[in-house]
Amino acid sequence: MDLKESDEKPDILLVRPTIELKEKAIDYRKEHFNFGEQIINGSELFDKTESYEDWLKSVIDNSNPNTVNPNWVVTDTFFAIDNKAKNIVGIIDLRHTLNDFLMNFGNCGYSVRPTFRRKGIATEMLKQLLVIAKEAGLSELHLSVEQDNIPSIKTIKKNGGVYERSFEHEGKTADIYKIKIETL
Repeated sequence: MDLKESDEKPDILLVRPTIELKEKAIDYRKEHFNFGEQIINGSELFDKTESYEDWLKSVIDNSNPNTVNPNWVVTDTFFAIDNKAKNIVGIIDLRHTLNDFLMNFGNCGYSVRPTFRRKGIATEMLKQLLVIAKEAGLSELHLSVEQDNIPSIKTIKKNGGVYERSFEHEGKTADIYKIKIETL
């Protein structure tokens, strides 16, 4: 049964990247590339880093205020693991603050494995991330989305996102949505 026809939610769990997930992570990245996608949103540059070990070190360092890269903000990155298939089906990050660069990109980015799209995974990932954000003391999240990315707009709205403003980036118009966390 298609998830669109039922109320069944995807059975996923957000987990921090580990060395044990290396092969599954590389397979996840490879699938994006095989689908012609060179950018993996929410991946903290996993799409640009050849060495999983280097990327993992950066992810761990950037999750700690004492070791965060001076050009970044504290960021938690999570893989979404499908509890049935035990595969990585998505990636999502949480930026605890917004610097000048991030004001138009928001607190969160996410991607879903191409062969697992349209199953409610992004909606469930964002829902779970909102709980993590609340536990981290955030009262709201800002998320940006290109206006032609209808699936992501639906994901944001299903999680309480309300349109805030638009901006131009690389010749495209994008919108910022705000999700108030204290109402969760």
